[in-house]
Amino acid sequence: MVLILRVSELGIDKAAKIAAKKIKQGGIVAFPTETVYGLGANALDEFAVNRIFRAKGRPPDNPLIVHVSSIDQVDILWRDIPEVAYTLMERFWPGPLTIVLPKREIVPYNVTGGLDTVAVRMPKNEIALKLIEYSEVPIAAPSANRSGRPSPTRAEDVLEDLGNSIDVVVDGGKTEIGVESTVLSLVHDPPAILRPGGLPLEEIRKVIPNVIVHPAALGEFSGRPESPGMKYRHYAPSVPLVLVRKDFLDNILKKELSKGKKIGLLSLECLKISNEKSILLKCFDGNLRIMAKELFSALREFERLGVNIIIAVEPPLEGLGLAIYNRLKKAASEIIS
Repeated sequence: MVLILRVSELGIDKAAKIAAKKIKQGGIVAFPTETVYGLGANALDEFAVNRIFRAKGRPPDNPLIVHVSSIDQVDILWRDIPEVAYTLMERFWPGPLTIVLPKREIVPYNVTGGLDTVAVRMPKNEIALKLIEYSEVPIAAPSANRSGRPSPTRAEDVLEDLGNSIDVVVDGGKTEIGVESTVLSLVHDPPAILRPGGLPLEEIRKVIPNVIVHPAALGEFSGRPESPGMKYRHYAPSVPLVLVRKDFLDNILKKELSKGKKIGLLSLECLKISNEKSILLKCFDGNLRIMAKELFSALREFERLGVNIIIAVEPPLEGLGLAIYNRLKKAASEIIS
């Protein structure tokens, strides 16, 4: 039976200490970060990490991100750390930036998907930081959902997907950013964003002007994934999701309404809808930050409301819009643009 630790009742310190004890015992713990809920285990314990993959149904070549509570901890995880990595850590940590560099031998290969690199970040969430600190080890953690499902931004989402297949859920309320961290590889020359996320490209370019966006972030990818979110279909709801350019929206709505479909419409802008009985609109008044925070919750809410299809309008590819577009593209069963 999964143990639910509600921070609102226990306080951060007590909840983190109880969860950390389970991590030390080789258990797996769902916990909030500023991005989404993670499913954590001792990153240096190969057997504990294997439990994450089993609970999620995660492909073994899909790397995990290792979470630390201080910059000092990276020395046991990475070798050959360039100066620019320290500049990035000082500027953006704690926060939604994951950095990929060559790993040390102590990091098990099941954490890295068989690669000689490891992805590391420091979350900007007091519960997560206390959990790592009290566990006394770095924590490997992908999102705390069934593989391929929308990422969890509430403890309820974790329980819906994973239930009793995990040991502990630390309920710290809804997460703040709502999309996963940006993954930046410093192994690439020039440095490359492998997965856009909660730290916009524009911010990274202030430190690394020549940083590029890996083609996998905007298109299909069939090679060996260097980062979570690169290869497999992710973030997908249980009903079809169509990603559509705004020019084609009217046509696709008419087509699906003619089939008697109940439609969930996801749009950055609040559009005028004529058929309000058959179209459930979720919009964000042009605010990309709010759309990112509510994206996965909106997909899960559409499922609960019984829509037959979700139609998402492409957001602009700027700021957090790049991360939102990436998540919708990976979730889409069809793209019309």
